[in-house]
Amino acid sequence: MKQAFDVTGMTCSACSGRVEGAAQSVPGVQKAVVNLLKNSMELEYEGDASVISAVCLAVQKAGYGAIPRTQGGAGAAVAVVGMPQMENAAEKEAKHIKFRLIMSFIFVIPLFYLSMGHMFGWPLPGFFLGPENLMTFAFTQFLLLLPVIFVNFKFFRVGFKTLLHGAPTMDTLIALGSTASTVYGIAALYRIGIALGVGDHVAAHAAAMDLYFESAGMILALVTLGKFFEARAKGKTTSAVTALMDLAPKTATRLNDQGEEEEIPSANVQVGDVLVVRAGQSIPVDGVVCDGQGTVDESALTGESIPVEKASGDSVTGATVSTSGYFTMTATRVGADTALAQIIRLVDDATSTKAPIQRIADKISGVFVPTVIGIALVVFAVWMFIGSMDISLAVKHAVSVLVISCPCALGLATPTAIMVGTGRGARNGLLFKSAEALENAHDLKVVVMDKTGTITKGSPEVTDCIPVEGVTEEELVQLAYAIEVKSEHPLAAAVCAFAESRSIKPMAVQGFEQIPGGGLKARLAKREIIAGNARLMESCGIDVSSFNGKAEDFANQGKTPLFFAYNGALAGCMALADTVKPTSAEAVKQLKALGLRCVMLTGDNQKTAQAIAEQVGIDEVVAELLPTEKEAQVRAIGQNSKVAMVGDGVNDAPALARADVGIAIGAGTDVAMESADVVLMQSDLMDVASAVQLSRATMRNIKQNLFWALFYNVICIPVAAGLLAPLGVELNPMIAAAAMSFSSVCVVSNALRLRNWNPDLKG
Repeated sequence: MKQAFDVTGMTCSACSGRVEGAAQSVPGVQKAVVNLLKNSMELEYEGDASVISAVCLAVQKAGYGAIPRTQGGAGAAVAVVGMPQMENAAEKEAKHIKFRLIMSFIFVIPLFYLSMGHMFGWPLPGFFLGPENLMTFAFTQFLLLLPVIFVNFKFFRVGFKTLLHGAPTMDTLIALGSTASTVYGIAALYRIGIALGVGDHVAAHAAAMDLYFESAGMILALVTLGKFFEARAKGKTTSAVTALMDLAPKTATRLNDQGEEEEIPSANVQVGDVLVVRAGQSIPVDGVVCDGQGTVDESALTGESIPVEKASGDSVTGATVSTSGYFTMTATRVGADTALAQIIRLVDDATSTKAPIQRIADKISGVFVPTVIGIALVVFAVWMFIGSMDISLAVKHAVSVLVISCPCALGLATPTAIMVGTGRGARNGLLFKSAEALENAHDLKVVVMDKTGTITKGSPEVTDCIPVEGVTEEELVQLAYAIEVKSEHPLAAAVCAFAESRSIKPMAVQGFEQIPGGGLKARLAKREIIAGNARLMESCGIDVSSFNGKAEDFANQGKTPLFFAYNGALAGCMALADTVKPTSAEAVKQLKALGLRCVMLTGDNQKTAQAIAEQVGIDEVVAELLPTEKEAQVRAIGQNSKVAMVGDGVNDAPALARADVGIAIGAGTDVAMESADVVLMQSDLMDVASAVQLSRATMRNIKQNLFWALFYNVICIPVAAGLLAPLGVELNPMIAAAAMSFSSVCVVSNALRLRNWNPDLKG
């Protein structure tokens, strides 16, 4: 079983690791995945509700909070994935941080002015000047610091709590740094009082120079400022998914039993309800057009910009927009079953999983904070030794080391990029079902493709119509339509569609007869019509030798010749084929340009497969395969290279599951899409190249984030420790706090650049 939780109190990846560890320690829990960005946890467990309660208790003991999410009703499409809870929690957190930020700067600005103003020549009130007013000067600073500590007490509460649990976090570093500065400042207050008590103004002035109240206040204020910008940036990472959720209309127009229109909430629509859709309205749920016609813009879900014509019998998807026309529709899928809800669920699932690269960052973060605390203690001891027991100098460097370290940036590096990447993919019709799939796609070496329905359209159509001399093309099509309209064979359907496209009406025939393995016979105006293969024609005494050359050409091109005879004489031939999709050849070209090797696997015969491969530019073809043999081929290729499998049918499911990245055509079967890691909503092979490009862009972004997060700490910690002090380069704790906050904002901002990603497909 699975259960989603909202997690409170997390500030960095060390926190998420601690929550994961606490949850996984509970008996019955199989897997726990914590998402720092969304403050959520996905739990897989065995047992009853007692496991959920035990997990909540374990997380609470670890110093955090875990609140189980309740599943939304069937009518609320977006409630299934818990996104509203995430949005509400994020909004509340952002408002709370904004309040803390405003209150902090109300008191920090005068504190900074009072403590540092004299360095800039700023005027101070007279009652702060002179040796006799030193205590007033110092104590006022202390009073200004207290409200800042109060509104930001969360850092201290969480920081020391996690320290006592043996799992220090970023809050611990902030709490230790601020506490050290505050305690040292309070000690300076006593030194000032003692010195003034004995009339030693020189000692009192020296003690006043050791006040670190402004450092403690600025550390808290600047970190809160960083958290505020970080919270705002985090909100933008979910904008793509939020935009998808906003597509769902709030109301629907339903026809009641009396045929009257009534407006109802979309959440109340039931399967079987008849709904009215007018031009400009969003379609409330998935369904089928039962009357009327219209043009529907499906770009929000598929990325396809051209509106699609809809008529009676056509399916329509919820959250798409009717741009013209008027039609009624029957609801077939509502609530959690709609395509929109499934897309949101897929994106949410993807952002709730961890990419393999994130596990590396988690391991680093797990030891990072204790290491920083250890470094700070060593720095304090070293500066006490080399600074002739100057405790002020030692405290300054130790506090700088504590506050400049930023495991938060390290923890945000991967999930922010994954969130933005999957959201951007969803807006372009690319649904990644897991973060691992998004990562794996970036270093693919081979793309294996099914033929039917993937490279080709998946259904036959007439490609050539050749009448014999003395028969017009229209007459041949009329004969063919007259007899094929009685058949249910796929080839017959293709002939009928060809005739209907030419506005030809079927003629009535009698004595219709199907010949197993051969074709059809019937009578038209008391004369016999025959339709079928060359073998049937020969058995009926019809000479087809004039088409021998053409028939061979058709076979070489992967086409099926279909002969027609009337009144004992050959009337002509039609060639039918499962034609290549318009973009398939360009897609193969794009994949090759990305450095990928393309292979076709198909159950069709070798000659047809080879003909299709030549049309699209694929060099490697393996034909006449059973589904298990497809899976074996993918497994064999995958032993030496990372491989993707693209397919759409039930027979592709084993190969899709076997591949490193299974890519399902969106118009394919449910089984294929369940087995795949990526779903292409537009059913366009070009999107395979787009998916690889998006994966590479996301991984490049993640690596940039990790590099800068690590590089920042590698450079800044030694500087904060005073390594460059002999060269006159030192960091004040206030500057260290600003730098720490800036690093997290930079990482999130870099991830947000992915919102501008678009496929770079050059013709």
